[in-house]
Amino acid sequence: MDSLFTPPPPKPPSHRPNQPPHIPHQQRPPVVVPGTLDFPSQLSPLLQKPSGLGAVGYGNTVEINFCVSCSFKGTAVTMKKMLETAFPGLDVVLANYPPPAPKRLLAKVVPVAQMGVIGMIVAGDRIFPMIGIAHPPAWFNSLRANRFGSMASTWLIGNFLQSYLQSSGAFEVLCNGQLVFSKLKEGRFPGEIELRDLISKTLTKPSIVTGSYRSSIISRKEIST
Repeated sequence: MDSLFTPPPPKPPSHRPNQPPHIPHQQRPPVVVPGTLDFPSQLSPLLQKPSGLGAVGYGNTVEINFCVSCSFKGTAVTMKKMLETAFPGLDVVLANYPPPAPKRLLAKVVPVAQMGVIGMIVAGDRIFPMIGIAHPPAWFNSLRANRFGSMASTWLIGNFLQSYLQSSGAFEVLCNGQLVFSKLKEGRFPGEIELRDLISKTLTKPSIVTGSYRSSIISRKEIST
């Protein structure tokens, strides 16, 4: 009988199935923006240049004189890139090393003689009577017997002689006007590590003076251009 007069128990709070429970709002901490540091707009020249061995390359010049007709340009370009990487700021100049004067003169005579022999083979039967030779010599008759073979041989031999006379076989490396390696003396090419060590020893010498030599290199470039 008592249960009829007792009030029913309270119902639990109802939640919607798709509504998340209420979470109290938490205040975020204030964001602190650090102040920017003021750096000088221009650094000291000593801080701008890299420290170490590469810093000695600034203001110095290395000249690689090589034989262009000997196909040494690939080796010279490889050495140039290696030195510029090892010594930042180093000015590496590539130039042709010409042969001696007598060889240069003979190299100019060879094409003239080459064309003269070919012309003699083609029209020698008319040239000899014009210069007072009634009977051509025996060597002309032997060359005329195989006309095309003789002209081809003359052309190949002439080109070979001209290439030989124009080549010097040189690969000379100078650092600020001082010879550090010579292929003409050593009879071989320098190794990359060997050349880097030679240049490093030359650049670190306290007695080396680069101003006059560098100005002469710049004036030489202006004259060539």
